[in-house]
Amino acid sequence: MKILRIIDANINRTGEGLRVVEEVARFALNHGPLTGELKAMRHLLTEAVALLPRGKAGLLAARDANEDVGADSFSPGEKKRDSLKDLFLANIRRVQEGARVLEEFTKTKSENAAFKFKELRYRAYTLEKEMLFLLEGPGFPGGLYVITGSEFTKGRPLLEVVAQAIEGGAKVVQLREKETTARELLKLADKLRVMTKEAGVAFIVNDRVDLAKAAEADGVHLGQDDLPLEVARELLGRDKLIGISTHSLEQAVAAEEAGADYIGVGPVFPTATKENLDPVVGLELLTRIKEAVNIPIVAIGGINDGNAAQVVEAGADSIAVITAVMGANDVAAAAKRLQGLFTQRQSG
Repeated sequence: MKILRIIDANINRTGEGLRVVEEVARFALNHGPLTGELKAMRHLLTEAVALLPRGKAGLLAARDANEDVGADSFSPGEKKRDSLKDLFLANIRRVQEGARVLEEFTKTKSENAAFKFKELRYRAYTLEKEMLFLLEGPGFPGGLYVITGSEFTKGRPLLEVVAQAIEGGAKVVQLREKETTARELLKLADKLRVMTKEAGVAFIVNDRVDLAKAAEADGVHLGQDDLPLEVARELLGRDKLIGISTHSLEQAVAAEEAGADYIGVGPVFPTATKENLDPVVGLELLTRIKEAVNIPIVAIGGINDGNAAQVVEAGADSIAVITAVMGANDVAAAAKRLQGLFTQRQSG
């Protein structure tokens, strides 16, 4: 009877934890496959209980909540959850711990039930990794953000130039080729995806959510007149980065509120690489935006060796450049100098 009480308590603990985690997957993450997996895990729990002698009826007969000496005790962490992530972690670990207890104690009652509880525990470990990644987000790396531009490579093959930029320390590569067909862009995106993935560099596609999805890029960067952020998020999912170009404090705050992972701020200085240029924002506004938002900001527009240090000092988490790297005589050396500004800041 004592063993059945332990099993009954942990069946309840595990089932309750699964239900809470399922609500996170369903309503907070809007993730159909994970919601389906959690339902399947609850069914697995029910199947395991049915394999026990007398099944659920036997467990109910052994239950005695009034005599549970731990019913009124609470650890400090149980009284408060600081975030959705904390709530998730507390409950997925309840599932894992409960499944482990069940696996051990049901060995005295049913080998088949114990095997199912073991399966449940390992599925919970995998689920924790997948959901934690979604709850934390992919994370924007910051540092040197290189934007492609075939017209600025001085006749050198684009892929070779990008490879040199990565060798020099670029942390993000954005594919931005305005005069290229969609078919050719996808071919280029696929090659850049392989290159950046091998190097551990984030790969972003400019404007085109469809191409970003097709190439399995790390994310997309959108302008103020591109596809709305909420639509892009629905198409790409929560495990992808979405950056938004902003040109004012109001736009920056709105982008953060809408769920952007990072914002582009610019043009910081005058630049000739973009048509229909927005007004120059300057370093002062860059600093004000940095103080107003909690997500990373990428400074862009007219940034080069001569002024990049000022931009980093103004608070930029990242600097986006085209000609300063793509058009440099020594691409790797140019990338190394610019990325070095962030390394110096971190070490200082």
